[in-house]
Amino acid sequence: MLKQACHFALALVLLITLTACGFKLRGSQALPQSITQVLINAPLQYAPLSRALQKRLPVYQLQGLINPDLVLDEKSLQQTVVLVLQPEQFERRLLSVFTSGQVAEYELVYTINYSVTFPDALPIENTLTVSREYQDDPDQILAKSRELNLVLNELRNESADRIIRLLSSQYSLSRTDAISANSSLEETN
Repeated sequence: MLKQACHFALALVLLITLTACGFKLRGSQALPQSITQVLINAPLQYAPLSRALQKRLPVYQLQGLINPDLVLDEKSLQQTVVLVLQPEQFERRLLSVFTSGQVAEYELVYTINYSVTFPDALPIENTLTVSREYQDDPDQILAKSRELNLVLNELRNESADRIIRLLSSQYSLSRTDAISANSSLEETN
């Protein structure tokens, strides 16, 4: 009984110590509750990455609006993050060849440039790169083209998830930049 009480007391002291020093699990920063929607501006209205983002946003309790034609009022603007996507870029790098000289394996590199603008903050520019290895077989062209499409969709879905998860850290960065910009203005005045 005494041993259990000591273990409990030790665990309690460790928990209080971790909490007191401000420890948080990595990635536990969340967007404020006031932000409820993400406005997605993309070069093409129904681009695959835009659709992937719109499909994944509800998982994070956010609503996605793709290239809306409506004008948002002041209250809606304070609840909206604006995500501007640039055209996606695919690159195929040669990794290996067969003895016959035909390509055996590629590395597919998917890159997306985007900017995020939080309410009352400056835009934050970012680049996200995701890569996968892809084995090519010249004897099975139809199956490999279908597999290539699946891999490209997987790259887009992973990029959408990573962009959404990065929003919380970018929000913290935008707040830090806004605070430093305000303090710089105050010092010059």
